[in-house]
Amino acid sequence: MTYKYVSVEKKDRIAIVRFDRQHDMNPLSVELMEELTDVARSFEKDFETNAVILTGNGKNFSAGFDLKGAAQKERMNAGMLERKVLQSVGPRMCQAWEDVEPITIAAIDGYCIGGGVALSVALDFRVASEDAHFYVPEIKNGMNMSWQSIPRMVNLMGPARTKQISIVAEMIDAATAEKWGLVEEVATSISSFNTAMELAQKIAERPPIPVRMIKKGASAAANALNNATSYMDVDQFTLTTYSEDYAEGVNAFIEKRDPKFKGR
Repeated sequence: MTYKYVSVEKKDRIAIVRFDRQHDMNPLSVELMEELTDVARSFEKDFETNAVILTGNGKNFSAGFDLKGAAQKERMNAGMLERKVLQSVGPRMCQAWEDVEPITIAAIDGYCIGGGVALSVALDFRVASEDAHFYVPEIKNGMNMSWQSIPRMVNLMGPARTKQISIVAEMIDAATAEKWGLVEEVATSISSFNTAMELAQKIAERPPIPVRMIKKGASAAANALNNATSYMDVDQFTLTTYSEDYAEGVNAFIEKRDPKFKGR
């Protein structure tokens, strides 16, 4: 199948998935997220692949959901039920990638922001380039960190670091991300891809049935309570979009100024 923003290459039990919004910062549009969801689900019938590398445009992994896109305006003009459905695109994408049976590896270059972080923590491994930076600014835009990413981040970093990156909301570099447990490895070069490929090649050499069994067992143990703690995730996010603080946060982002929140 041919996609507008996503390419898939398969060789020697390794699949390489690249997504490129054709914008330097590589923001996530609804169309791109739907393509990434379809690609993830395509592995349900793939019996050859042992490892999947997901990477951005080579310059940046992703700046997260595009708040300046047409989809944002459509959501804000929608009623509550329609808005909830529209806001389920991101969570569905992340869940689809978490459900991929082969081992998944995020190769992260440049900026990994907001929804980019949410997508990366849905994968099994994260390899970052030396110049990678991670940032969860949702709270500065008057919203909560969504897409069921909070329990996934807790699994990786623990509750304190998850609160720190999501509430203090300061950008961290690759070395700090590795120290906190947000990434498993920092590449020794400006690009993360070669290091991710080395890991994928090691996984590709292993027998595919035990690979999938081990992944499923480890994921089931780690994620057992994830749904119980985030099943209202989309509802909570939808609720925040009706607040004055959310409108202020988004407007401040677009106008490139500091927001003034009032708890309304």
